[in-house]
Amino acid sequence: MIRRTVLEWSSIKYGPAPDEIPAEVADRIAAVASASPLARRGKAGVLEHGRKALRARGVVGVVAAGGCALEILPKIDTPGEEGREAIGTVRRRLVHMLAVALDLKIEAGQVTALHWQEETLLEILIRLFTTKLIDSIRQGMPRRYLQHQDDLPVLRGRLDAKRQFTTLAAAPSLVACRYDELTADITLNQIMKAAVLRLSRIARTSDNLTRLRELSFAYADISDLPVSALRWDDVVLDRTNSRWRELLNLARLLLGDRFQTTSSGGADGFSLLFEMNVLFEEYVARMLKRGLVGTELRVVSQGGRLYCLQTEDQHGLFQTRPDILIKRGNGVIQVIDTKWKRIASLLDDPKQGVSQGDIYQMMAYGELYQSDALMLLYPHNARLGADEGLLAAHRITGISKRLSIATIDIAMLSGCAQRLAALVLQ
Repeated sequence: MIRRTVLEWSSIKYGPAPDEIPAEVADRIAAVASASPLARRGKAGVLEHGRKALRARGVVGVVAAGGCALEILPKIDTPGEEGREAIGTVRRRLVHMLAVALDLKIEAGQVTALHWQEETLLEILIRLFTTKLIDSIRQGMPRRYLQHQDDLPVLRGRLDAKRQFTTLAAAPSLVACRYDELTADITLNQIMKAAVLRLSRIARTSDNLTRLRELSFAYADISDLPVSALRWDDVVLDRTNSRWRELLNLARLLLGDRFQTTSSGGADGFSLLFEMNVLFEEYVARMLKRGLVGTELRVVSQGGRLYCLQTEDQHGLFQTRPDILIKRGNGVIQVIDTKWKRIASLLDDPKQGVSQGDIYQMMAYGELYQSDALMLLYPHNARLGADEGLLAAHRITGISKRLSIATIDIAMLSGCAQRLAALVLQ
């Protein structure tokens, strides 16, 4: 199994060396990546298939094909660390972001057991999923009463009088019955089985394969449905099965229903990919909600949905969806737009690498949502030469609104919610 790791927006050359990728392997990886829906979104795609190297874009995750796997990790600074140690730390930060976005609880023991430096992101996620699933099954597989209709020789449950005296009028030996039966063959378990079968085809480490074989045996009596046929909306989570919420979120991720995750699911290739812009936005929004608990402020993610223009017949055009709205009551007191981009220091560029289009967008948000406080929030990086937080605060020409440029250090796991809240409250 050939495994290679590259950072987003970085290249890996073709060749036989450990830090290179064989050209024929690169061709297979690029073919799988090009089949991802993310490759057809905009101009960036997933990978740039050059003559001398593969170059990663703004998408992270794992692309696997024919006995080889390319792991794409985000650019997150790890001061004082290099090589495998730094890569392990980046994986840990990325899994932390996914855990926050998916409402996953990763206990200290689980974190210690994860092989951050040896295993790829995909194997780490499979380890988390299979470990949690085995623990939950040992506490009991969820079951529900489902209604059945059947023609039986004796009455079971209730008589279906209409069918009995019409369809079965000429068959007096049969009784039209309606009854409830307790079964484990329900949508939630069908989703778990689909995830187990999918992961059994792509897992590579012996520990993961052992757990997946154990799980395949446990789900032997559950219907085997293709991913496209799974009825996600039929899943009912209540106090009796609430412990399955995390597993359902992980299954959504691994089966391709969260953060534009994609998977071909066939023998020729597999991709598990995330748009960092989307993940960073979700991470910040959830952390802000935690940080503002107990205040009078609330966080609305992807809300608003006001239109920039109206036709003569009052039909809206160009709907807006700000990343984050900070509200007090019904009023918007701040609009935050998150950008997964490494901006430069003030000495390098007076505009700090901020896009002019982003500024225009924020000005439009300020007018539409009647907010005097606007913020562009970026991940912090060492090139800025300063601590995270507020980098600049500008007054918008001719009006009282102010636009702030700020960063948050993703590498600092502790106190992130409080640090984000402090940015909003200052």
